[in-house]
Amino acid sequence: MSRKVWRATGEYRKNKRKFKFSRELIAINERQVRERVMSELGSRHRVKRRDIVFHEIKEIRPEDVKSLDIRRLLGVESVVG
Repeated sequence: MSRKVWRATGEYRKNKRKFKFSRELIAINERQVRERVMSELGSRHRVKRRDIVFHEIKEIRPEDVKSLDIRRLLGVESVVG
C-alpha cells in the first residue's frame, strides 16, 4: 500500500456559524483522509461529525503541497540551518 498526499476542503458548523477548512495530509485512501479530518476537527474544535461537510477530497502531487511540514517529510523542501 502506497501512501499519497491529499487535500481535503470543506466547512463545518459550530454555534450557528460556518467555518471553512483546508487540510493536507498523507494517507492511503480517501476514506482514511475523511476519518482523520473528522477526528482532528472533533478533537480540536469539538465539532460533531454530522456538522462537517466535505466539498472536495483530491490527491495532489508532492510539488503542489503548501504545508511546510509535509513538504519536509516528502523531501521536497530542504531544512536550512
